[in-house]
Amino acid sequence: MVSRGTQGITLCLLWVISIAILVINSGLAQAKTTSNKMNVIDKCWRLNPLWRRNRQQLAKCSVGYVGKMTNNIGRDVINYKVTDPSDNPLNPKPGTLRFAVTNLKGKVWITFKRNMNITLAKPLLVSSFTTIDGRGVNNIHISNGACLMIYKATNVIIHGLRIHDCKAQMPGPVMGPNRKIVHLGPVDGDAIRMVTSSKIWIDHNTLYDCEDGLIDVTRGSTDITISNNWFRFQDKVMLLGHDDGFRRDKNMKVTVAFNHFGPQCAQRMPRIRFGYAHVVNNLYLGWGIYALGGSMNPSIKSQANLFIAPKGGNKEITWDNSANGNFKSIADVFENGASFKGTVDKGATMSPKYRPDQVFKVADGLAVRDLTKNAGVLTCPRISGGC
Repeated sequence: MVSRGTQGITLCLLWVISIAILVINSGLAQAKTTSNKMNVIDKCWRLNPLWRRNRQQLAKCSVGYVGKMTNNIGRDVINYKVTDPSDNPLNPKPGTLRFAVTNLKGKVWITFKRNMNITLAKPLLVSSFTTIDGRGVNNIHISNGACLMIYKATNVIIHGLRIHDCKAQMPGPVMGPNRKIVHLGPVDGDAIRMVTSSKIWIDHNTLYDCEDGLIDVTRGSTDITISNNWFRFQDKVMLLGHDDGFRRDKNMKVTVAFNHFGPQCAQRMPRIRFGYAHVVNNLYLGWGIYALGGSMNPSIKSQANLFIAPKGGNKEITWDNSANGNFKSIADVFENGASFKGTVDKGATMSPKYRPDQVFKVADGLAVRDLTKNAGVLTCPRISGGC
Protein backbone atom coordinates (compact mmCIF):
# COMPACT_ATOMS: atom_id res chain seq x y z
CA MET A 1 0.00 0.00 0.00
CA VAL A 2 1.36 3.41 -1.03
CA SER A 3 1.32 6.10 1.64
CA ARG A 4 -0.23 9.52 1.05
CA GLY A 5 3.22 11.09 1.44
CA THR A 6 4.65 8.91 -1.31
CA GLN A 7 1.65 9.68 -3.55
CA GLY A 8 2.21 13.40 -2.98
CA ILE A 9 5.87 13.17 -3.91
CA THR A 10 4.98 11.18 -7.05
CA LEU A 11 2.38 13.75 -8.11
CA CYS A 12 4.86 16.57 -7.53
CA LEU A 13 7.47 14.79 -9.64
CA LEU A 14 4.93 14.22 -12.41
CA TRP A 15 3.94 17.89 -12.26
CA VAL A 16 7.59 19.01 -12.50
CA ILE A 17 8.25 16.65 -15.42
CA SER A 18 5.10 17.88 -17.21
CA ILE A 19 6.17 21.52 -16.81
CA ALA A 20 9.68 20.67 -18.03
CA ILE A 21 8.25 18.94 -21.12
CA LEU A 22 6.04 21.95 -21.83
CA VAL A 23 9.00 24.32 -21.49
CA ILE A 24 11.20 22.16 -23.74
CA ASN A 25 8.47 21.84 -26.37
CA SER A 26 7.82 25.56 -26.23
CA GLY A 27 11.55 26.24 -26.63
CA LEU A 28 11.79 23.82 -29.53
CA ALA A 29 8.77 25.40 -31.20
CA GLN A 30 10.24 28.86 -30.73
CA ALA A 31 13.62 27.67 -32.08
CA LYS A 32 11.87 26.11 -35.07
CA THR A 33 10.02 29.38 -35.77
CA THR A 34 13.25 31.35 -35.45
CA SER A 35 15.06 28.85 -37.64
CA ASN A 36 12.44 29.15 -40.37
CA LYS A 37 13.15 32.89 -40.57
CA MET A 38 16.92 32.50 -40.82
CA ASN A 39 18.92 32.21 -44.00
CA VAL A 40 20.99 29.11 -44.69
CA ILE A 41 24.22 30.60 -43.28
CA ASP A 42 22.74 31.75 -39.98
CA LYS A 43 20.75 28.57 -39.51
CA CYS A 44 24.03 26.63 -39.65
CA TRP A 45 25.46 28.07 -36.40
CA ARG A 46 23.33 30.71 -34.65
CA LEU A 47 20.95 28.30 -32.93
CA ASN A 48 23.80 26.49 -31.21
CA PRO A 49 23.93 27.76 -27.60
CA LEU A 50 27.51 26.50 -27.33
CA TRP A 51 28.86 28.43 -30.33
CA ARG A 52 31.38 30.26 -28.08
CA ARG A 53 33.06 26.94 -27.30
CA ASN A 54 33.03 25.99 -30.96
CA ARG A 55 33.69 29.20 -32.86
CA GLN A 56 35.24 27.20 -35.68
CA GLN A 57 31.80 25.85 -36.60
CA LEU A 58 31.29 29.15 -38.44
CA ALA A 59 33.85 28.15 -41.08
CA LYS A 60 31.61 25.28 -42.21
CA CYS A 61 28.63 27.57 -42.81
CA SER A 62 29.81 29.67 -45.75
CA VAL A 63 28.13 29.29 -49.14
CA GLY A 64 28.58 30.63 -52.64
CA TYR A 65 31.85 31.02 -54.49
CA VAL A 66 33.98 31.09 -51.34
CA GLY A 67 33.01 27.48 -50.61
CA LYS A 68 33.53 26.12 -47.13
CA MET A 69 36.30 27.75 -45.07
CA THR A 70 37.65 24.53 -43.60
CA ASN A 71 41.23 25.58 -44.35
CA ASN A 72 40.83 28.07 -41.49
CA ILE A 73 40.09 25.50 -38.81
CA GLY A 74 41.70 22.54 -37.07
CA ARG A 75 43.79 21.70 -34.03
CA ASP A 76 46.65 23.83 -35.32
CA VAL A 77 44.70 27.09 -35.11
CA ILE A 78 46.28 29.82 -32.98
CA ASN A 79 43.60 31.54 -30.88
CA TYR A 80 44.49 35.18 -30.25
CA LYS A 81 42.54 37.73 -28.23
CA VAL A 82 42.88 41.46 -28.93
CA THR A 83 43.23 43.35 -25.65
CA ASP A 84 44.68 46.68 -26.81
CA PRO A 85 42.95 49.02 -29.34
CA SER A 86 46.11 51.02 -30.11
CA ASP A 87 47.95 50.74 -33.41
CA ASN A 88 51.56 51.07 -34.50
CA PRO A 89 51.94 50.35 -38.24
CA LEU A 90 55.70 49.59 -38.08
CA ASN A 91 56.17 48.07 -34.63
CA PRO A 92 52.86 46.52 -33.47
CA LYS A 93 52.47 45.87 -29.74
CA PRO A 94 51.44 42.44 -28.45
CA GLY A 95 47.72 42.46 -27.74
CA THR A 96 46.85 44.64 -30.74
CA LEU A 97 45.00 43.61 -33.87
CA ARG A 98 47.95 44.45 -36.11
CA PHE A 99 50.28 42.27 -34.02
CA ALA A 100 48.11 39.22 -34.80
CA VAL A 101 48.12 39.68 -38.59
CA THR A 102 51.83 40.53 -38.81
CA ASN A 103 53.57 38.36 -36.19
CA LEU A 104 51.60 35.10 -36.07
CA LYS A 105 52.07 32.46 -38.73
CA GLY A 106 49.67 29.77 -39.89
CA LYS A 107 45.97 29.63 -39.03
CA VAL A 108 44.97 32.45 -36.70
CA TRP A 109 41.52 32.98 -35.13
CA ILE A 110 41.24 36.51 -33.70
CA THR A 111 38.67 37.53 -31.08
CA PHE A 112 38.32 40.56 -28.82
CA LYS A 113 38.37 40.90 -25.03
CA ARG A 114 35.92 43.81 -24.89
CA ASN A 115 34.23 46.51 -26.95
CA MET A 116 36.79 48.81 -28.53
CA ASN A 117 37.34 51.54 -31.09
CA ILE A 118 40.39 50.89 -33.26
CA THR A 119 41.80 53.72 -35.37
CA LEU A 120 44.37 52.34 -37.77
CA ALA A 121 47.29 54.60 -38.67
CA LYS A 122 47.88 52.67 -41.92
CA PRO A 123 45.89 49.98 -43.77
CA LEU A 124 45.74 46.64 -41.97
CA LEU A 125 47.20 43.98 -44.29
CA VAL A 126 45.30 40.82 -43.36
CA SER A 127 47.32 37.63 -43.71
CA SER A 128 46.19 34.34 -45.28
CA PHE A 129 44.33 31.77 -43.12
CA THR A 130 43.14 34.53 -40.76
CA THR A 131 39.71 34.84 -39.17
CA ILE A 132 38.74 38.12 -37.49
CA ASP A 133 35.73 37.26 -35.32
CA GLY A 134 33.89 40.02 -33.44
CA ARG A 135 31.05 37.84 -32.16
CA GLY A 136 30.05 38.13 -28.52
CA VAL A 137 31.54 41.60 -28.08
CA ASN A 138 29.28 43.31 -30.60
CA ASN A 139 30.94 46.73 -30.72
CA ILE A 140 34.29 46.44 -32.47
CA HIS A 141 34.70 49.66 -34.44
CA ILE A 142 37.43 50.18 -37.01
CA SER A 143 36.98 53.82 -37.90
CA ASN A 144 38.32 57.31 -38.50
CA GLY A 145 41.56 56.20 -40.11
CA ALA A 146 42.84 53.53 -42.46
CA CYS A 147 40.88 50.31 -42.80
CA LEU A 148 41.31 46.73 -44.08
CA MET A 149 43.29 45.53 -47.10
CA ILE A 150 43.46 41.88 -48.12
CA TYR A 151 46.52 41.84 -50.39
CA LYS A 152 47.65 38.67 -52.16
CA ALA A 153 45.99 36.59 -49.45
CA THR A 154 43.70 33.57 -49.36
CA ASN A 155 41.35 31.91 -46.86
CA VAL A 156 40.26 34.99 -44.90
CA ILE A 157 37.07 35.47 -42.84
CA ILE A 158 35.98 38.94 -41.68
CA HIS A 159 33.00 38.68 -39.33
CA GLY A 160 31.27 40.95 -36.84
CA LEU A 161 33.04 44.31 -37.33
CA ARG A 162 31.69 47.84 -37.60
CA ILE A 163 33.88 49.52 -40.22
CA HIS A 164 33.16 53.14 -41.00
CA ASP A 165 34.55 56.62 -41.63
CA CYS A 166 37.58 55.17 -43.42
CA LYS A 167 40.00 57.79 -44.73
CA ALA A 168 42.26 57.87 -47.79
CA GLN A 169 45.93 57.30 -46.97
CA MET A 170 49.15 58.78 -48.30
CA PRO A 171 51.97 56.47 -49.51
CA GLY A 172 54.14 54.97 -46.81
CA PRO A 173 55.58 51.84 -45.21
CA VAL A 174 53.58 49.43 -43.10
CA MET A 175 54.34 46.07 -41.51
CA GLY A 176 52.62 43.24 -43.36
CA PRO A 177 52.32 39.47 -42.79
CA ASN A 178 55.44 37.69 -41.54
CA ARG A 179 56.75 41.04 -40.28
CA LYS A 180 57.70 42.16 -43.77
CA ILE A 181 57.72 45.90 -44.41
CA VAL A 182 55.49 46.76 -47.36
CA HIS A 183 55.71 50.13 -49.12
CA LEU A 184 52.14 51.02 -50.04
CA GLY A 185 51.15 53.64 -52.58
CA PRO A 186 48.18 55.95 -52.05
CA VAL A 187 45.14 54.10 -50.73
CA ASP A 188 41.53 55.15 -51.24
CA GLY A 189 39.26 55.28 -48.25
CA ASP A 190 37.58 51.87 -48.63
CA ALA A 191 36.32 49.81 -45.71
CA ILE A 192 37.59 46.49 -47.13
CA ARG A 193 39.72 46.26 -50.25
CA MET A 194 40.71 42.94 -51.81
CA VAL A 195 43.70 42.92 -54.17
CA THR A 196 44.79 39.75 -56.04
CA SER A 197 43.19 37.60 -53.33
CA SER A 198 40.98 34.53 -53.31
CA LYS A 199 38.64 32.59 -51.06
CA ILE A 200 37.53 35.57 -48.93
CA TRP A 201 34.33 35.59 -46.84
CA ILE A 202 32.91 38.91 -45.63
CA ASP A 203 29.97 38.13 -43.31
CA HIS A 204 27.78 40.00 -40.79
CA ASN A 205 29.60 43.33 -40.78
CA THR A 206 28.14 46.83 -40.64
CA LEU A 207 29.81 49.24 -43.09
CA TYR A 208 29.10 52.90 -43.78
CA ASP A 209 30.33 56.45 -44.37
CA CYS A 210 33.72 55.85 -45.98
CA GLU A 211 35.55 58.33 -48.21
CA ASP A 212 35.59 56.05 -51.27
CA GLY A 213 33.63 52.81 -51.16
CA LEU A 214 32.75 50.04 -48.72
CA ILE A 215 34.03 46.94 -50.52
CA ASP A 216 36.40 46.67 -53.50
CA VAL A 217 37.24 43.35 -55.18
CA THR A 218 40.09 44.08 -57.60
CA ARG A 219 43.10 42.91 -59.62
CA GLY A 220 42.21 39.29 -60.21
CA SER A 221 40.52 38.58 -56.88
CA THR A 222 37.99 35.75 -57.08
CA ASP A 223 36.01 33.13 -55.15
CA ILE A 224 34.46 35.72 -52.84
CA THR A 225 31.25 35.60 -50.80
CA ILE A 226 29.84 38.82 -49.35
CA SER A 227 26.92 37.93 -47.08
CA ASN A 228 24.72 39.17 -44.23
CA ASN A 229 26.25 42.65 -44.21
CA TRP A 230 24.46 45.95 -43.63
CA PHE A 231 25.54 48.68 -46.02
CA ARG A 232 24.22 52.18 -45.34
CA PHE A 233 24.86 55.91 -45.78
CA GLN A 234 27.22 55.49 -48.72
CA ASP A 235 27.50 56.77 -52.29
CA LYS A 236 29.64 54.05 -53.91
CA VAL A 237 28.99 50.79 -52.08
CA MET A 238 30.65 47.81 -53.79
CA LEU A 239 33.06 47.67 -56.75
CA LEU A 240 33.88 44.35 -58.42
CA GLY A 241 36.69 44.75 -60.95
CA HIS A 242 39.69 47.07 -60.95
CA ASP A 243 39.23 49.16 -64.10
CA ASP A 244 38.18 48.83 -67.74
CA GLY A 245 41.69 47.78 -68.76
CA PHE A 246 42.33 45.02 -66.22
CA ARG A 247 41.13 42.00 -68.16
CA ARG A 248 42.26 39.45 -65.57
CA ASP A 249 39.06 40.31 -63.74
CA LYS A 250 37.13 38.36 -66.38
CA ASN A 251 37.77 35.28 -64.19
CA MET A 252 36.30 36.96 -61.09
CA LYS A 253 33.39 35.17 -59.39
CA VAL A 254 31.54 36.77 -56.47
CA THR A 255 28.42 35.77 -54.52
CA VAL A 256 26.48 38.64 -52.94
CA ALA A 257 23.82 37.16 -50.64
CA PHE A 258 21.50 38.05 -47.73
CA ASN A 259 22.77 41.65 -47.45
CA HIS A 260 20.77 44.75 -46.52
CA PHE A 261 21.47 47.80 -48.71
CA GLY A 262 20.22 51.08 -47.29
CA PRO A 263 19.13 53.51 -46.19
CA GLN A 264 20.85 56.13 -48.37
CA CYS A 265 22.96 53.95 -50.62
CA ALA A 266 23.27 55.62 -54.04
CA GLN A 267 24.97 53.17 -56.41
CA ARG A 268 27.25 50.13 -56.92
CA MET A 269 25.34 47.40 -55.12
CA PRO A 270 27.41 46.05 -56.86
CA ARG A 271 29.04 47.56 -59.96
CA ILE A 272 30.99 44.91 -61.84
CA ARG A 273 33.55 44.81 -64.66
CA PHE A 274 34.26 41.70 -66.75
CA GLY A 275 33.42 39.00 -64.19
CA TYR A 276 30.35 37.16 -62.87
CA ALA A 277 28.26 38.08 -59.82
CA HIS A 278 25.44 36.00 -58.35
CA VAL A 279 23.32 38.55 -56.48
CA VAL A 280 20.76 36.65 -54.44
CA ASN A 281 18.25 37.18 -51.60
CA ASN A 282 19.36 40.75 -50.82
CA LEU A 283 17.16 43.63 -49.68
CA TYR A 284 17.48 46.97 -51.48
CA LEU A 285 15.95 49.85 -49.55
CA GLY A 286 16.03 52.32 -52.42
CA TRP A 287 18.93 53.70 -54.44
CA GLY A 288 20.05 56.97 -55.98
CA ILE A 289 21.59 56.48 -59.42
CA TYR A 290 21.15 52.69 -59.73
CA ALA A 291 21.45 49.47 -57.73
CA LEU A 292 23.17 47.01 -60.10
CA GLY A 293 25.63 48.29 -62.67
CA GLY A 294 28.45 47.19 -64.90
CA SER A 295 30.75 47.66 -67.86
CA MET A 296 33.15 45.62 -70.02
CA ASN A 297 30.77 42.73 -70.69
CA PRO A 298 29.97 41.73 -67.09
CA SER A 299 27.43 39.12 -66.02
CA ILE A 300 24.99 39.69 -63.16
CA LYS A 301 22.42 37.09 -62.22
CA SER A 302 19.93 38.81 -59.92
CA GLN A 303 17.86 36.16 -58.18
CA ALA A 304 15.04 36.42 -55.63
CA ASN A 305 16.07 39.84 -54.34
CA LEU A 306 13.66 42.41 -52.93
CA PHE A 307 13.97 45.77 -54.68
CA ILE A 308 12.08 48.64 -53.04
CA ALA A 309 12.36 51.64 -55.34
CA PRO A 310 12.80 55.13 -53.88
CA LYS A 311 9.64 57.19 -53.56
CA GLY A 312 10.98 59.76 -55.99
CA GLY A 313 13.64 59.68 -58.67
CA ASN A 314 14.97 56.71 -60.61
CA LYS A 315 12.98 53.50 -60.45
CA GLU A 316 15.32 51.57 -62.78
CA ILE A 317 17.56 49.10 -60.98
CA THR A 318 20.25 48.53 -63.60
CA TRP A 319 22.91 50.63 -65.33
CA ASP A 320 25.08 49.33 -68.17
CA ASN A 321 27.87 51.74 -69.05
CA SER A 322 29.10 49.78 -72.07
CA ALA A 323 25.74 48.52 -73.35
CA ASN A 324 27.13 44.97 -73.55
CA GLY A 325 26.42 43.65 -70.08
CA ASN A 326 24.53 40.46 -69.28
CA PHE A 327 21.82 41.34 -66.76
CA LYS A 328 19.32 38.66 -65.81
CA SER A 329 16.48 38.86 -63.26
CA ILE A 330 15.00 35.62 -61.95
CA ALA A 331 12.22 35.57 -59.33
CA ASP A 332 13.07 39.06 -58.04
CA VAL A 333 10.39 40.97 -56.12
CA PHE A 334 9.74 44.58 -57.11
CA GLU A 335 8.00 47.16 -54.93
CA ASN A 336 7.12 50.81 -55.29
CA GLY A 337 7.49 50.78 -59.08
CA ALA A 338 10.98 49.25 -59.27
CA SER A 339 11.92 48.02 -62.75
CA PHE A 340 14.71 45.79 -64.08
CA LYS A 341 16.03 46.13 -67.63
CA GLY A 342 17.22 42.67 -68.51
CA THR A 343 19.59 42.12 -71.42
CA VAL A 344 19.59 38.32 -71.58
CA ASP A 345 17.06 36.09 -73.33
CA LYS A 346 14.29 34.75 -71.11
CA GLY A 347 15.39 31.18 -71.68
CA ALA A 348 18.95 31.76 -70.46
CA THR A 349 19.61 30.55 -66.91
CA MET A 350 23.04 32.12 -66.38
CA SER A 351 23.88 29.35 -63.91
CA PRO A 352 26.62 30.18 -61.38
CA LYS A 353 27.93 26.61 -61.84
CA TYR A 354 28.64 26.13 -58.15
CA ARG A 355 30.61 23.14 -56.87
CA PRO A 356 28.87 20.93 -54.29
CA ASP A 357 30.60 22.79 -51.41
CA GLN A 358 29.41 26.15 -52.81
CA VAL A 359 25.81 25.41 -53.69
CA PHE A 360 22.89 26.57 -51.52
CA LYS A 361 19.12 26.72 -51.79
CA VAL A 362 17.82 30.11 -52.92
CA ALA A 363 14.86 31.28 -50.85
CA ASP A 364 11.70 32.93 -52.18
CA GLY A 365 12.10 36.66 -52.72
CA LEU A 366 9.05 37.26 -50.52
CA ALA A 367 11.06 35.91 -47.56
CA VAL A 368 13.94 38.38 -47.97
CA ARG A 369 12.74 40.74 -45.22
CA ASP A 370 13.07 37.91 -42.70
CA LEU A 371 16.30 36.54 -44.18
CA THR A 372 18.03 39.93 -43.95
CA LYS A 373 16.44 41.10 -40.70
CA ASN A 374 19.66 40.49 -38.77
CA ALA A 375 22.10 41.66 -41.44
CA GLY A 376 25.09 43.52 -40.07
CA VAL A 377 26.80 42.95 -36.73
CA LEU A 378 24.81 40.54 -34.57
CA THR A 379 24.01 41.27 -30.95
CA CYS A 380 25.15 38.05 -29.31
CA PRO A 381 24.92 37.48 -25.53
CA ARG A 382 28.38 37.61 -24.01
CA ILE A 383 28.00 34.61 -21.73
CA SER A 384 25.50 32.00 -22.93
CA GLY A 385 22.73 31.23 -25.41
CA GLY A 386 22.38 31.33 -29.17
CA CYS A 387 23.27 34.36 -31.21
